[in-house]
Amino acid sequence: MNIQAQPAVSVQAMKARVGEEIGRSAWLLVSQEMIDRFADVTDDRQFIHIDPARAKAETPFGGTVAHGFLTLSLLSAFARDTLPPIEGRRMGINYGFDRVRFMTPVKSGARVRGRFTLHDVVERAEKLFMFRYSVSMEIEGSAKPALTADWLTLVQLA
Repeated sequence: MNIQAQPAVSVQAMKARVGEEIGRSAWLLVSQEMIDRFADVTDDRQFIHIDPARAKAETPFGGTVAHGFLTLSLLSAFARDTLPPIEGRRMGINYGFDRVRFMTPVKSGARVRGRFTLHDVVERAEKLFMFRYSVSMEIEGSAKPALTADWLTLVQLA
């Protein structure tokens, strides 16, 4: 992925963008090698992910598909590629997800990208803000997304 340097923006500027699409990431190829590495790390070696011949013969997918959690975890890289840095940020924390839905399997060899819409910015404590993004992962050439979710992040300012 190409990480593009973006100018930092203030929390106030982000608040002004609530309801707007913040951006879409670059496309990323989900290769069989990536799927295999994820299977190794998570110890999830179900044949639909790691055995192309068997997955082609025994599933409606026509081959292997990425783990749902692999696609979800790619959102971190997509966010880094897409979302502007926050001025004065001391650190950012992944707070969690609401309403995660895996809509369409991502086939090995497909290209995906993240799409981010800012839903809310709430001050939780002094210099601590919670951002809620509606995110989806698009699959190139597919009308339906791979996943949708509400992603919560915390940003602490210096």
